[in-house]
Amino acid sequence: MNDTRRAILAALADGPVTGPALADRLDVSRAAVWKQVDGLREEGFEIESNGEGYRLTAVPEFGGTAVEYGLDAPYEVEYHDTVDSTNARARDLAGDGASDVVVLADEQTHSKGRLDREWTSPSGGVWMSVVVRPDLPPAHVPLVTLAAAVATTRALREAGVDAGIKWPNDVLAADDGRKLAGILTEMEGEADRANWVVVGVGVNANVDPETLPDTATSVRERAGDVERRPFVQRFLEEFDDLLSDSDAVLAAWRDNALTLGRTVRVETPSGDVIGEAIDVEFPGTLVIDTEDGERRVHAGDCEHLRPH
Repeated sequence: MNDTRRAILAALADGPVTGPALADRLDVSRAAVWKQVDGLREEGFEIESNGEGYRLTAVPEFGGTAVEYGLDAPYEVEYHDTVDSTNARARDLAGDGASDVVVLADEQTHSKGRLDREWTSPSGGVWMSVVVRPDLPPAHVPLVTLAAAVATTRALREAGVDAGIKWPNDVLAADDGRKLAGILTEMEGEADRANWVVVGVGVNANVDPETLPDTATSVRERAGDVERRPFVQRFLEEFDDLLSDSDAVLAAWRDNALTLGRTVRVETPSGDVIGEAIDVEFPGTLVIDTEDGERRVHAGDCEHLRPH
């Protein structure tokens, strides 16, 4: 969203305002004001014009400008109806120097999850990738992933879905463990500093469960359709708050974890680790109580095992 359009929306949020007053306030021509108002209408904003001036009467359900409007977090949003992959687009933007940008799409056509697994991304979901440049060494970037998992879980719970986190970053329905959301983090950095981090978040929001794998579920199936605009805003605001307070990330992750206290199997390059997950330590290491003592696992594919 360009600065003039953003300023017009901010002015309209305070009530009706005339075109000449907007032009004076923004130091632009009346024609420029009209052009931007017309552009907002094309994006789905309902703006009435009467003797009092312009009045904003409705905000579109989704879209980049819609998400930016009223967002209490420092992100610009690039929206696509359809995109191959939000992460691929976000990597391109990061390579061009972008920061604090969200690539948001209604549908992805070539998305991937961890380990290059196919990820179904139909229309109606929330598919987004956030470009950030945290002041962290690469070894601490798992904190960013955990923060995204917490933010996603909080947004889902606010939408009426009982969700929790499977280590490190899968968001599941708490009752049956079916997957609601996944997170894929990519980064580029030096030995002592991450240059950029792209956090991809895919949420099965307003999606028919029949279009998903048997192991997945959706917000639609659990609680009915969610308003995606406030859902994304909630995620971004929670995510931004957590990034500014890394000490709070682990505590918040523990509060939302489904893995702790469970018997797990974690596939690692050196073999499976089986035992009870008892804690998560900085910057996201899972502590497992095994028959041979405590093991600390930094990365791996985690499976919740049924109790014997």
